[in-house]
Amino acid sequence: MTYPFINTLRVIESSAFIAAPLAGLTLAQFGADVIRIDMIGGGIDYGRMPRMPNHEGHGRSLYWTSLNKGKRSIAIDLRRPEGRELIQALVTAPGPDAGVLLTNMGTPWLAHEMLEKGRSDLISCTIQGNGDGSTAVDYTVNCATGYPAVTGGGSVQNPVNHVLPAWDIACAYQAAFAVLAALNHRRLTGAGSELKLALSDVAFSALSHLGILSEAELLQQDRPSIGNQLYGAFGRDFATADSHRVMVVAISTGQWQALIRCCGIADAVAMLQSRMSLDFGDEAQRFEARNEIAALLEPWFAERKLRDVRAALEEHKVCWGQYQTVRDLLKNDPRASLANPVFERVATPGIGEHLSAGATVRVPTMTREAMRPAPYLGTHTDEVLFELLGMDSSAIGRLHDAGIVAGPERDPTIA
Repeated sequence: MTYPFINTLRVIESSAFIAAPLAGLTLAQFGADVIRIDMIGGGIDYGRMPRMPNHEGHGRSLYWTSLNKGKRSIAIDLRRPEGRELIQALVTAPGPDAGVLLTNMGTPWLAHEMLEKGRSDLISCTIQGNGDGSTAVDYTVNCATGYPAVTGGGSVQNPVNHVLPAWDIACAYQAAFAVLAALNHRRLTGAGSELKLALSDVAFSALSHLGILSEAELLQQDRPSIGNQLYGAFGRDFATADSHRVMVVAISTGQWQALIRCCGIADAVAMLQSRMSLDFGDEAQRFEARNEIAALLEPWFAERKLRDVRAALEEHKVCWGQYQTVRDLLKNDPRASLANPVFERVATPGIGEHLSAGATVRVPTMTREAMRPAPYLGTHTDEVLFELLGMDSSAIGRLHDAGIVAGPERDPTIA
C-alpha cells in the first residue's frame, strides 16, 4: 500500500542489505518512483536467506523481495564502463523532483562530486558503516553500544546479541527523512545536497537521545543487566499455569494501579511499601522494589491459564503482551492480518501470494494505492531507459546485444 504524498519524486537506488533498501522502500511506500539498479544476475544480497524452495533447491529470496517491493528494477553490468555511464545518466536525468541517488555502495563512480558535474542540484544520500568510511554492519555496531552486555542477563564477557537489526532500521528511516529534507531545501534554494549517514552515528546518537551516554559520563555508571525486567519502572515477564508467558508493564501511575486492581494485591502492596519505606506511586521506587513486587504477582499468574489471564488483564486495561512465535502472530493476532489496513495480500512473482505490509502511517482521508510486489531483475530496464534517457528500441536493443543491460528476466533458479 502506498500514499501518493511524494509521487513526483524519483530516486535511483544502488544498494544492498537492509538500511539503504529499506530507506528506498519507505520512500516508495509514500509514492516515490524508486528505481533499483541491479547487477545482471543479482547483487550480493539477491539470494540471501530465507528463500523459497523450488525444483532446483532454492528460489527467490524472501528477504530481497520483501525489501524491494514497490520499486522498479533495471539490470545493468556494473563492471563495465558503459554500464556505469548509463547509471550516471539515470541519476542525473532531468526532472524537477529527480536527480536523487540513494546508495550504500561508496563506489567512486557514484561519488557526489562526480555526479554533480552532470547535475548541479544533485541530491545524494550515501549510507556508510562508520563516518570515516570504514566497514561496519549492524552487529559490529551494536556490540559497541553496550546493549549486548545488558540484554537478557548478558555481560561484556558473555554478551547477548538481539537479532533485530535495530540500527539498520533506524538508519533507513533517518535516510528517508534526510532525502525529503534535502528535496525541500532544493525546492527553496535550488541547491543540491551531499548527504552521508553512518550506521554507527545513528546508533551512538540514539544512546545520547535516550540519556544512556549522559548516564555513563555524568553518573559514572552502566545500565545493570536485569534479564527481562524493565529498567526504571516495573515490568517483567510471568508464566501462566499452562506454560505461556506474558509481559506486564506498569510505567505510568494508571498502568500500575490497573495491575494492582487486576491481581487483587492492594493490601499486600501497601504492606510492602510500609516495610520497605517506599512509595510505589513513584516509578523509580517501583523499580527499586521490582523483585519484591514480582514475588507478589507470580502466584496470581501461575494459578491461571492464559485465557483467564488475558480476560482479566484486558478487563482491567493492564498494559501487557503475550510472548509468541511469528507463526503464532499470523495465526492469532489481528494486528498482523487483513483486519489491519496496513496489510494486504500480494502476489509476488516467484514467491506466491502472501501477507505484506505497506506504509504504517494511517491517513483516514486518503485512499491507499495497491501495493506493487518486488519485480524480477530488469523488469523495467527498457521502460526506464526510454522514459528517463529517451532511448529508442534500436539503441536499447544494442545495449542488450552487448550485454550491458538485461531484462525483463526471471530468476534462473525458478522453473
